Amino acid sequence: MNIYAIIILSTLVLGFLLDLISDKLNISALDPELPEEFKDVYSDESYSKSQTYTKVRTKFGLITSTVSLAEILIFWFVGGFNYLDQYVRQYTESEITAGLMFVGILILFNSILSLPFSIYSTFVVEEKLGFNKTTGKTFITDKLKAAGLSVMIGGPLLAGIIYILSTAGANAWLYGWAALTGFSLILQFIAPTWIMPLFNKFTPLEDAELRNSIMTYAKYVDFSLKNVYVIDGSKRSSKSNAFFTGFGKNKRIALYDTLIEKHTNKELLGILAHEIGHYKKKHIIKNMFVGFVHSGVLFYLLSFFLNKPELFEAFYMEETSIYAGLIFFGLLYTPVEMIISVFMSHSSRKNEYEADWFAAETTNAPDEMINALKKLSEHNLSNLTPHPFYVFINYSHPPVLQRITALRKFEPSAQE
Repeated sequence: MNIYAIIILSTLVLGFLLDLISDKLNISALDPELPEEFKDVYSDESYSKSQTYTKVRTKFGLITSTVSLAEILIFWFVGGFNYLDQYVRQYTESEITAGLMFVGILILFNSILSLPFSIYSTFVVEEKLGFNKTTGKTFITDKLKAAGLSVMIGGPLLAGIIYILSTAGANAWLYGWAALTGFSLILQFIAPTWIMPLFNKFTPLEDAELRNSIMTYAKYVDFSLKNVYVIDGSKRSSKSNAFFTGFGKNKRIALYDTLIEKHTNKELLGILAHEIGHYKKKHIIKNMFVGFVHSGVLFYLLSFFLNKPELFEAFYMEETSIYAGLIFFGLLYTPVEMIISVFMSHSSRKNEYEADWFAAETTNAPDEMINALKKLSEHNLSNLTPHPFYVFINYSHPPVLQRITALRKFEPSAQE
């Protein structure tokens, strides 16, 4: 076992142990007593149910991560990567074709192995807690659509990256980065119009009063908005959500139909103001920029390791290749990715506070935002008392109680 194998193995095990520790701490932090702030929304029954949900999801997550780790270690140490590589080389001498076959088969195997867990999560765990609304037909259709998109979008992208890295010489990393960046930008524009509607139906908001209040608010904050859409989230789950996506003429704000059913118009306006806040505070642009820099660093480092024989020896490979090198470098890069993800999560939590404050400031109604956050947490059975270490490792949003505490500091009377 060489140094590359030691680093990758240590990282996989360390990541698993960190998740295990954070999960254990998170469960231990569950408080049987309902926090005072939520007593006007939660009943004893719903609070108990939220804690049960946290425990069930944590236990299930531990099982899936254990099986996932075992799968990759077994496949690695029995020489699975080399066997697969030798298999695809029997059918083609093309690096691109072999790469598409190699990666495609790995994804197919992983999808097959993870399918029972996905089924159990949807039709047992989520069903037991009253969330699941997905039918067998919808579940299968979603899987087939996702697979089709992976082939149609991911396939050409992978082929292009392999071609660039194998032909562009010393500047291949730069051209690869440029190609990925361009592809990501295009995807941002086409996803709201062409991809998302494949999975959900987007219907213009019909509630005239709510629509008028939203459009008036959008004009007040100088946010160009042609329409607000309702997404049929109830087709799959009873959970509530709202989101903003896209740019220019293709940007969309969408409210889940389950969200509209459970909130007042003023609360919904506060939720939408939060989503608009992300745009006005340039969080989306900043995140995209960070993502592009991140991918640039990744491609630059990749150029140093892609052809290292020792990296391939760590996986018992008889031959080197661009496509296998991409997989192995991804595993080698895991420690860096873990550190970056912690900083990204911290930045994301900061952005959520800013968007909350923007909503409170521009609507001059922090209480409506607070009420909306309380209802969202109750409807989605959120954990009200997560452990700080678990938040540090996993949360992209601040715990709901911390968000409410921050909003309580806002003084509407200070606004004009």
